[in-house]
Amino acid sequence: MKSRFKAILLRKDGDKQTADDVELSADDLMPGDVTVAVSHSTVNYKDGLALTGRAPIARKFPMIPGIDLAGTVDSSSHPGFKPGDKVLLNGFGLSETHYGGYAEYARVKGDWLVPLPAAFTPAQAMAIGTAGYTAMLCVLALEDAHVTPAKGPIVVTGANGGVGSVAVALLAKLGFKVVASTGRPEEESYLKSLGASEIIARAELASDPRPLAKERWAGGVDSVGSKTLANVIAATSYGGAVAACGLAGGMDLPTSVAPFILRGISLLGIDSVQAPKPRRIQAWNRLAADIDPGKLAAMTQTIPFSGLRQAAQDILAGKVRGRLVVEI
Repeated sequence: MKSRFKAILLRKDGDKQTADDVELSADDLMPGDVTVAVSHSTVNYKDGLALTGRAPIARKFPMIPGIDLAGTVDSSSHPGFKPGDKVLLNGFGLSETHYGGYAEYARVKGDWLVPLPAAFTPAQAMAIGTAGYTAMLCVLALEDAHVTPAKGPIVVTGANGGVGSVAVALLAKLGFKVVASTGRPEEESYLKSLGASEIIARAELASDPRPLAKERWAGGVDSVGSKTLANVIAATSYGGAVAACGLAGGMDLPTSVAPFILRGISLLGIDSVQAPKPRRIQAWNRLAADIDPGKLAAMTQTIPFSGLRQAAQDILAGKVRGRLVVEI
């Protein structure tokens, strides 16, 4: 382990949050039984909120942001990991209550770590990241709810974002007709290259929702929330299900009980932060089997550590297509 290493450190003075480039030592890291030499991280919407201070993601200061990391075990007192093991980590309070992935080293609890699937390099794992892992959790939830391709199409909102891009690719490979909702019509060819069969404008799902609408799809993956999610639910066919995993459009949900009691719709809440380890391993194993490496590469951009601040601004402004990998 290096005696000094680079990191981004969030600090707060009154109401003002800063994000500073710093050098730290091993003594500065938080408690844990595994130290990981971090090679790659990523930028999710939540990371953008944390880096800019636009939302109170960090709950203690100082804090190293970055909700994802991948790398190599440097040292370990955990029985499940040894130096040299390739690992990844999503969530579990990284960037909120525990130092995250925007540093050359992270000391964490071994129980949080997932062995890196043999199918992926660390960079590919971070091309998936929390966004793609969340998309897989959504797909698993829809499968558990018995939503199948034979029952009809699946709508994916925020389709050109990280969760949406991976969800489109996964669902298309699994045989679903995918309806991709986006506010960026210029991304039509990109979304169709991932497997989308139909593109609809974000505005179609942004109006004030009715309790029930014409049945259009058997289910959905929603990362937007608010009116968008309400409209998705209202247009879901009998016995369908919608996986909700985001709030880019707001935390409110202006819907009614009508879709649930008249059509038997299920609303499936997806939490990626505290998901139990067996479900995490299931999701990553399915990603290794179901994601097309070529499509993953097509939706991924790689940026240097120095590009993190601009990337945070861009992802909040809706300027990021697909996934961003950060070379730590």
